[in-house]
Amino acid sequence: MTEGTTSAAAEGADTLTRLEQEGEIAADYLEGLLDIADLDGDIDMDVEADRAAVSIISDAGGRDLQKLVGRDGEVLEALQELTRLAVHRETGDRSRLMLDIAGYRAKKRAELSELGAKAAADVKNTGEPVKLKPMTPFERKVVHDAVKAAGLRSESEGEEPQRFVVVLPA
Repeated sequence: MTEGTTSAAAEGADTLTRLEQEGEIAADYLEGLLDIADLDGDIDMDVEADRAAVSIISDAGGRDLQKLVGRDGEVLEALQELTRLAVHRETGDRSRLMLDIAGYRAKKRAELSELGAKAAADVKNTGEPVKLKPMTPFERKVVHDAVKAAGLRSESEGEEPQRFVVVLPA
């Protein structure tokens, strides 16, 4: 191994350790929240796409956990920000942690990937740009990834909270 390869491997290990630490801090914070709210749920931690990923899952179908998702994931987004703040308070570093509750985000990711692929197919057929409805940053990222996978490009336009994706011809 060369010196550059060794330092890159060490840096990757340091990043993984840091992301695992973020997940542990987030899990502790969320377990405390579940206790306060008297909700049952198991915490699952992972590292995905250079981010700590924490999921709250339930064996009982997750009906109680739906309260933590809220309408259109609004409560989930707020809890994710609070969890990121808890991680920041402990580490001093900004966190890009992703939180999923009762599989809401995973289901949403699948739906948005399908939407992005369909919009890309429409653009390929018509040659005209397609504007999608306003979305959250998470939703836009999933759509951008799906459009890129389909071989086209996309851009975000507008101002929050009305920011939306435009799928463009090749």
